Amino acid sequence: MKKYTMALSAGLMALSPLAAVADSDDPIVIPIHNWSSQIVMSNVVGQIFEQMGLNVEYVTTDSQAVYESVRLGDVTLELEVWEGAFGASFRAALEKGGIVDVGDHNAVTREDWWYPMWTKDACPGLPSWEALNDCAALFATAETGDKGRYLDGPVDWLKHGKERVEALNMNFEVINAGSAAALWAEIGSAEADKRPIVVFNWTPNFAEAVWPGEFVEFPVWVDGCDKDPAVGPNPNALYDCGNPANGYLKKAAWEGMEAKWPDAYAVLERISFTNPQIAAMAKLVDVDELEPNEAAEVWLEENQAVWSGWLNG
Repeated sequence: MKKYTMALSAGLMALSPLAAVADSDDPIVIPIHNWSSQIVMSNVVGQIFEQMGLNVEYVTTDSQAVYESVRLGDVTLELEVWEGAFGASFRAALEKGGIVDVGDHNAVTREDWWYPMWTKDACPGLPSWEALNDCAALFATAETGDKGRYLDGPVDWLKHGKERVEALNMNFEVINAGSAAALWAEIGSAEADKRPIVVFNWTPNFAEAVWPGEFVEFPVWVDGCDKDPAVGPNPNALYDCGNPANGYLKKAAWEGMEAKWPDAYAVLERISFTNPQIAAMAKLVDVDELEPNEAAEVWLEENQAVWSGWLNG
């Protein structure tokens, strides 16, 4: 890790003139959620802050409630605001005040129903959602009876799968996975005999490199689909659209962060991860089985040119 430490030292010398007021000794509180890229990214940024001489505290926080925690200053920042999953909670917090949008990552996100390519062999009309519905019997299990099974993400990710099924009159039952790991286990289990499955998935993550697949194409997302029944094909229902196909991935912070930790806030503004970088971070945990803090160390070691630019501005 010697090169990593030297690069940080060089970056810190360039960083010192950023603010006339020294950053507070109080800990910067970074939330930890329940998917690998967010956990590793939080450790990466936390380790950078620690090398800047700042105190960092990690807290496990619900991925929806975190925006209220940031707004109130109980949590200092959020590094992965996914438009599809958390956009509504983020916007609600912005309207109340106390939380600021610190800009987008370079990454483009998508979160939706997804299937591995062997599923298309059994249901060749895919990726159309109507074709998927016509093939619902292929996905039936003992748990769902004559309805197809869709394995959604954990309940706290609030993907509105059940509402979509009802709005589009789909012959599917939505079952929530307990964790991201349960989704990967489902795909791995189905791979052995090429069993057709449809699960919640997202990009960027490591899975796209391991299991080629496609997102189901629902009616195109239009702003208001989650708020106004008149938007979308069903005039009597919300959530009758797919999720945004080119969603944002934002950073957010407590509005008092810039005054209390000016150097850290300046670095946060410049931090911007790409799709491949985020996928690589997730892989270090989900495939290589490193602990999140170890994965962060490896990522920092292998990407010095990236984060040194964040320090140097």
